[in-house]
Amino acid sequence: MGLLNLEKDFAFYAAYHSHPINIAIHMIFVWPIFFTAVLLFNFIPVPFDLPYINLSLFGFDFILVFNFAYLLTLIYAVFYVCFDFKAGSLAALLCLFSWIASSVLASRLGFQLAWKVVLAVQLVSWTAQFVGHGAFEGRAPALLDNILQAFLMAPFFVLFEALHFIFGYEPYPGFYDHVTAMVDEETEDMKGELLS
Repeated sequence: MGLLNLEKDFAFYAAYHSHPINIAIHMIFVWPIFFTAVLLFNFIPVPFDLPYINLSLFGFDFILVFNFAYLLTLIYAVFYVCFDFKAGSLAALLCLFSWIASSVLASRLGFQLAWKVVLAVQLVSWTAQFVGHGAFEGRAPALLDNILQAFLMAPFFVLFEALHFIFGYEPYPGFYDHVTAMVDEETEDMKGELLS
């Protein structure tokens, strides 16, 4: 099952994301939140020189700096691989791509334009998710119950859900059946709490 409790954590996530439109909204907007956060982290100043790599790709010269954006990416990537090796490895590659692409974008835009892009994407993405929860789930997002889930696990879980939807991916046979039973149990508990 990996180093973390994938069933329990995914059941927690799934309990807050059951409506197909809300799930689609999350699949569209969660990774842009991650990407723009990494973009912004490229501009956090450090008091010392950092290692870097000069690269040229498709006629563009750019520098990859091992800065706070890299550190954020590394934390996410390691966490995802520990969660589930197969899906986590793909998520780690997406994180790495986000770091590289955001580094290129940061060097092209500069801070004066980049922060405006980050702000616009973050506002649109978070608004869409809150609307998705309010209009389609009828409940507050998981962010209000577990901030770690909202910021650290959400990118992995939307990818995980997409892999299951498109390819039928399960980390082991019966995973989704077991998670569905856990979600049904949690949903019944929530209904019981609301009625009492």
